[in-house]
Amino acid sequence: MKRKVTLALIPAIAVAVVVGFTSIGIANDRPGVGSEAPEFELSDQHGQLHSLEDYRDQWVVLYFYPKNGTPGCTTEACEFRDNIFAFHDLNAQILGVSLDDVESHKSFAEEHGLPFPLLADTGGSTSTAYGVKTRMFGMTVAKRQTFIIGPDGMIAMHYEKVDPEGHSDQVLADLRELGAGT
Repeated sequence: MKRKVTLALIPAIAVAVVVGFTSIGIANDRPGVGSEAPEFELSDQHGQLHSLEDYRDQWVVLYFYPKNGTPGCTTEACEFRDNIFAFHDLNAQILGVSLDDVESHKSFAEEHGLPFPLLADTGGSTSTAYGVKTRMFGMTVAKRQTFIIGPDGMIAMHYEKVDPEGHSDQVLADLRELGAGT
């Protein structure tokens, strides 16, 4: 009897191990709140280079997302778009980052009228530096996570669990609480 139970558990344990390794991700080390945000230099949907240094003296909402055109990523991007003027009023720049290429970003931004840079991290170095590079469904992607970076280049907030719906409003409220725009 014990042997049947043990044998019956083997597939469940194997699935748990595979899922665990998949969700653990490729890069588990990530900068914490209060630490210096990793620098980057990435091209946006127009081929223009952006670096974190370009945004000193501004708040930066650096949001990572898995894939252009998917339902959750579209919801999140469109909500940031719809609140763009509120972010500008707080002296905050939105930067979206995924492992998709420049052309994919260009199509996605044009289709949804996104008025902020979408950065192409095709090599995955920025996603690795922020600890969000992972594998999902056999693809290497960025986990859906957001970092608020202060004007001093330090990470002020990190959202590990992001619900695309309502995330933009949550980030705005937290920016206000952090004193952005004052």
